[in-house]
Amino acid sequence: MPTIPLTKRGADKLKEELHRLKTVERPAVIQAIAEARAQGDLSENAEYDAAKDRQGFIEGRIKEIEGKLAAAQVIDPAQLDAGGKVVFGATVELEDEASGETVTYQIVGEDEADLKLGLINVSSPIARALIGKEEGDVAEVQAPNGVRRYEIVAVRYE
Repeated sequence: MPTIPLTKRGADKLKEELHRLKTVERPAVIQAIAEARAQGDLSENAEYDAAKDRQGFIEGRIKEIEGKLAAAQVIDPAQLDAGGKVVFGATVELEDEASGETVTYQIVGEDEADLKLGLINVSSPIARALIGKEEGDVAEVQAPNGVRRYEIVAVRYE
């Protein structure tokens, strides 16, 4: 199984979700199944069916998170020393050459990505265009409306 890159924050977030699923969600669904069983006939018991579906989802998510954590390569951006190059975990400040607008992104793993928070997936087109570049370089990104050029203003590891 290939390793899955995660920032320390992303790994902690997955561990918290796993803990919640195991200590809160799983016991609650087991209780709901027990209560639905107590109502008798299971063949037409919507509460039982819903609880079993929820249990399947929870167990699937637990397995998925455990698999990701087992295959994770946890990277703490604050410990990086990439010599100013853009690497996984780096925070990059960019200036759009066409509009002059500046944006800041951190390159993170798939599970952590959230564009609204400035967290972009390492396999996204913009992240792939930035990896390996350094401050002052220009990255060309193939966007739906054509090629966009971004100058790398700053690279930080935080």
